[in-house]
Amino acid sequence: MSKTLRLILGDQLNSNHSWFKTVDDSITYVMMEIRSETDYAKHHIQKVVEIFAAMQNFKNDLLSNNHKVIYIHLNDDNNLNSFDKNVKHLISKYSFTHFEYQLPDEYRVDLDLKNLCSSVSISSTVVDSEHFFSTRNELGEFFNGKKTFLMESFYRAMRKKHNVLMEGDKPLTGQWNYDAENRQKLPKNHKPILPFVFCNDVSEIYNEIAKTDVKTIGTIDTKNFVWPINREQSLQLLEFFVSECLSLFGSYQDAMMPNEWSIYHSRISFSMNVKMISPQEVIDAAIKEWQKRPNEIEFHQLEGFVRQIIGWREYMRGIYWNKMPEYASMNYFNNQEKLPDWFWSGNTKMNCLKDAIKQSLTFAYAHHIQRLMITGNFALLAGIHPDEVDAWYLGIYIDAFEWVEITNTRGMSQFADGGIVGTKPYVSSASYIDKMSHYCGTCFYKKALKTGEKSCPFNSLYWNFYDRNEDKLGKNPRIGMMYNVWRKMKPEDKTAILQQADYYLKNINEL
Repeated sequence: MSKTLRLILGDQLNSNHSWFKTVDDSITYVMMEIRSETDYAKHHIQKVVEIFAAMQNFKNDLLSNNHKVIYIHLNDDNNLNSFDKNVKHLISKYSFTHFEYQLPDEYRVDLDLKNLCSSVSISSTVVDSEHFFSTRNELGEFFNGKKTFLMESFYRAMRKKHNVLMEGDKPLTGQWNYDAENRQKLPKNHKPILPFVFCNDVSEIYNEIAKTDVKTIGTIDTKNFVWPINREQSLQLLEFFVSECLSLFGSYQDAMMPNEWSIYHSRISFSMNVKMISPQEVIDAAIKEWQKRPNEIEFHQLEGFVRQIIGWREYMRGIYWNKMPEYASMNYFNNQEKLPDWFWSGNTKMNCLKDAIKQSLTFAYAHHIQRLMITGNFALLAGIHPDEVDAWYLGIYIDAFEWVEITNTRGMSQFADGGIVGTKPYVSSASYIDKMSHYCGTCFYKKALKTGEKSCPFNSLYWNFYDRNEDKLGKNPRIGMMYNVWRKMKPEDKTAILQQADYYLKNINEL
């Protein structure tokens, strides 16, 4: 009699997968909490707890639908703490004749499972995870023969292929992209809607993790865990977003304000990244809400959200599978420095970094501009090694899985790929941060000063970055204007700015 063992990874919690359409007594599913996954980066405690909670809920759903499941807990005596060892043990113990798994999203796991299949004596099959709009190789095929990749081109192709906001082969409204309308600062007295959160009790899972020596960062309220831990809660969070936040999402998606950790963002990225909800149903829900309330939800609010999902998310994944494993070691600027100590505490006098880091440690979350133009911006200006930056982002954020983290961090944020993802480095002085936030007014440092005791570090580090990397960036047409400004400065002013930057870099832990 044939007996099949099917592996479900912690980020493959897709209850609508074709695997689960029928119940078959000859098929057993296995899920496992293992040290190889908790330990490959120093994760936020909320991230580890969240993944285990979602996995356990998914297991319970499978059992309630009469599927056969083996679930290996972190502290089980028989847990061999790796995919291959646990699977081989189960094959031997229960005499399975066939092994199946879904395509993993991470290169590291993909390699592990390929090696596992080649080392066992039984047959094996790999199937699609049935989640994304594009295949692993689709981006590479789309840009085949092209010297550069462009997200906008891929985004339009995805819109056409999946008939999203289209009228025939033309974009609905006649315009593809409304990014220019999605860059507003929150008005000074504007109070964003309170975030919709859950009060999940995850103390049992936390206590199990606490029995181990798993190293984590951040804090957690185990009795009032705010994140969705199953599909039902994920759908509730999605519904809250489209009904209460979508109408202002686009306008303020880049805005930042002290002590406002959610603003109008959906916070559904974790739920999507572990596949509790699909990008298709997320987009469908947003479009349906817009169709229901076209006078309340302007089209640019909707398009900005859709672009993040069918455009940017798919594009990042495509870059990942097209450029790995070499991508993980790219360091275009040859940056070598370590992250400042305060990246782990938020104890800095810079308001923007203090707020973004403390928020990240408290909620395991920051929105994309906080990541790109606050923490990422500073790390690039300070010459931090991309490995350091990758590890921090991968660990601290609840939605960070390598396929989406490394392309955004090493590519978009740090320009370590030399321009594969972005056409220019995303760096700024204090002026951009002040334009998009309310951090600067009460900061210890003065946003207008380039030099002096209270000059904003972003200002001198910004010009120092361009000066240091002129050989690599001087001919980039997108930043030529900045070099013209730099070259026209008085020699004594340039010297003072570079000296100020040097002082800040040498005393970075005291900033």
